[in-house]
Amino acid sequence: MSLYDSDIEAVKMNGESIKLSSYNGKVLLIVNTASKCGFTPQFEGLETLYNQYKDQGFEILGFPCNQFKNQDPADNQEILSFCQVNYGVTFSMFQKIEVNGENRHPLYKYLIYNNKEQKQNDIKWNFEKFLIDRSGSVIKRYNSLKKPKSIAKDIKKVL
Repeated sequence: MSLYDSDIEAVKMNGESIKLSSYNGKVLLIVNTASKCGFTPQFEGLETLYNQYKDQGFEILGFPCNQFKNQDPADNQEILSFCQVNYGVTFSMFQKIEVNGENRHPLYKYLIYNNKEQKQNDIKWNFEKFLIDRSGSVIKRYNSLKKPKSIAKDIKKVL
């Protein structure tokens, strides 16, 4: 099943609930983020990617998560403010979620069980990324070490 055929919803920082199906026809990069992580500077690279490709139907969805060494303990508004002030983030940020365990968000259940490369593996750390094509299929999963600019070639292919 395609992500865009699912009934999965997520809540944006402003409290608006969004069905992921509303992104049908777009290419997505979904990222679990944290504000106090060694990988936090990736926000800058993600914003660069977003600005480079947003006019071609590309979206980045950021999901803060505090499951890895308490690296995003702030509330949602503080997290959003941090991302905007320090990294100029304009892509969509969603309210904090859990990406592993019993309370794993349905989106991450979908991403983990519907990717071809690392099927059924938990998220290992902050800033893992999933590339979704226009039909809602998980194309690729990237570990935290993968810098956003190195993903550009894959994004271009699916755009």
